[in-house]
Amino acid sequence: MALSTLAVVALALSACSSSSAGSTSSASAGVAESTVSFFSWDTQATMQPVIDGFEKANPGIKVDFSYSPPVTQYVSTLQTRLRSGTAADVFIITAENKQDLMGQKLVKDLSKQPFMSNIAKAAKDTYTKDGATYGAAIASWGGGILYNKDLLAKAGITTEPKTWSEFLADGATLKAAGITPFLEPGDGITVTLAALLGIKNQQLGGSMDADIWAKKQTFASTWTDPLTTWSQLFSTGMETRAAAGLTGDQVMAEFEKGNVAMIGTGSWALGTIKTAAPKLNVSFAAVPGTDGTLYWVGAVSPGYAINAKAQHPVAAEKFVEYLASKEGVALYQKQTQSITTTADFTPTLDPALTEMATAVRAGQFYLPQVSWPTHSEVLGPEAAAQMQQLIAGTSTPAKFAAALDAKLASLGS
Repeated sequence: MALSTLAVVALALSACSSSSAGSTSSASAGVAESTVSFFSWDTQATMQPVIDGFEKANPGIKVDFSYSPPVTQYVSTLQTRLRSGTAADVFIITAENKQDLMGQKLVKDLSKQPFMSNIAKAAKDTYTKDGATYGAAIASWGGGILYNKDLLAKAGITTEPKTWSEFLADGATLKAAGITPFLEPGDGITVTLAALLGIKNQQLGGSMDADIWAKKQTFASTWTDPLTTWSQLFSTGMETRAAAGLTGDQVMAEFEKGNVAMIGTGSWALGTIKTAAPKLNVSFAAVPGTDGTLYWVGAVSPGYAINAKAQHPVAAEKFVEYLASKEGVALYQKQTQSITTTADFTPTLDPALTEMATAVRAGQFYLPQVSWPTHSEVLGPEAAAQMQQLIAGTSTPAKFAAALDAKLASLGS
């Protein structure tokens, strides 16, 4: 939400007045703050009802909204802004950047804030380091394959695939019918790849990442087979190699328009899609593995964090308090259909999320970036870059896995 010219001038005058008064901050002086800046990876269309609710509940405070799409672009943009001292008062903490944000204390400890009592234990644990909690996560999410059931029926497909080979066969059937079979964004580890890795982790007793860091396994020994399976999406032509350049917003837009039969995405996308295209007949299903295992990806959702150097710390606390409140969570859940986990609000979920929600609440999911013991802020972008090369056909599964081993070795444990 852009500030008007008059508001900018007013803020500038306010800043000058504050400077002349000495080093005492507005927070310590108890001076009312008229703005809180918020850097989101949910679009403004998604967040506007929440922002409107906050501004109504807090007259005199306006939200200065900015946006960047998840995952890699958001994390990179935030890092740049933090380094330059221009980061927003409130922003997203997530699996890919939490170690950097918490380790360098770039975000405030929220553990003693009263509103944190509404946050689920698993959510607090995800963003806690050395007894301090740095993020207020209001949901968990699951990811799988979202189907346009009408497009599948048009191609004669009446049931969702139960194995990877059936998934590929459905793609060929759709393509023969002149329908784009499948798309996923190429700007981060995809849902399908994460699910295949989750199946591998399950086969290894859930210790795959710990074993890699302990040098009992390597990325080469564990990731090469799932990568080989996943790359069949492109070698068979089920998914275009141009997907390397797609963002999640672009993939959702194609699905909303009815241009693609299946997409890999998370539960957060359903609300936006249903709002944009309410007549779409959709279903969500787990990713099928080569052995018939059906697997969801997922994690505790990104949390809201307060910049340790927030320009408007009082307003920032009020904003995060509202985001975690019953009213704020309800507004957000209505927009996103998220599987919210706060104590005082029970969401009514879209029927398409029923099966996923059961698995998510039981913790039956996997996401590499969350499971990596260290260095996810570096390994995540490296994996995304390697994945894009594999999509484009300029690399191989073996080279991808070897690159991650080399990167981890260069970072140390």
